[in-house]
Amino acid sequence: MVASKTDLEQKVRSRLVKLFEQTPCMPIMVRLAWHDAGTYDAQTGTGGVNGSIRFDPELRHGANNGLKIALDLLEPIKKEYPDIGYADLFQLASVTAIEFAKGPKIPFRMGRKDATGPDACPEEGRLPNAEDHMSQLRRTFHRMGLSDKDITVLSGAHTLGRCHKERSGYEGPWTHQPLEFDNSYFVEILKPNPDPGLIRLASDLSLLDDSYTRSLVETYAENKDIFFKDYTESHHKLSELGAVWEY
Repeated sequence: MVASKTDLEQKVRSRLVKLFEQTPCMPIMVRLAWHDAGTYDAQTGTGGVNGSIRFDPELRHGANNGLKIALDLLEPIKKEYPDIGYADLFQLASVTAIEFAKGPKIPFRMGRKDATGPDACPEEGRLPNAEDHMSQLRRTFHRMGLSDKDITVLSGAHTLGRCHKERSGYEGPWTHQPLEFDNSYFVEILKPNPDPGLIRLASDLSLLDDSYTRSLVETYAENKDIFFKDYTESHHKLSELGAVWEY
């Protein structure tokens, strides 16, 4: 069983790399996995990494605008490798995307149990919002069982990708290399004046309003290795939020 699942993981990883080579869709895969995980409520045990985002009630949430693109890109891989669950596929696509984009290699475990129907979809409003300030971010992340450090380091995933006006109401990338995973997100938000063409959301700037999170931003801006180490730990935690393990 273990050997076969390891083999399956490697085959799906290889197929994902081919997808990224053909279509640079790494950012939206990270977003898909984040939004499946980020609904977790530690007190009620609901939400989290169960693949429920593929069902219409959750996919139609405003925060998930545009994510059908990611689902459509992954569906041929799911059909090619039907033994991998959706929850595993979404999270594996994310960690593979980050590594493909020159980011850290994040530990991954197969075996998440899939939600079987839309009854598993959480109510709308559990995900972070672009206009959130630190108090709101804390409520959202602490509900998941995550810390202020997790808030800061996971925000660094914005180094990959961009905002699309038709999806979020905002337009533009956070960095000059939006297909490369590095620490430039932190470098950019520390600048007194933003570079032309780059975006900084209220939720990004809120990291600078708290002395602890600001100190982390400064550390990550100065040292990519520390960012990668801390990001690996926080993303690994995120990728298993609420998981029910089948094996």
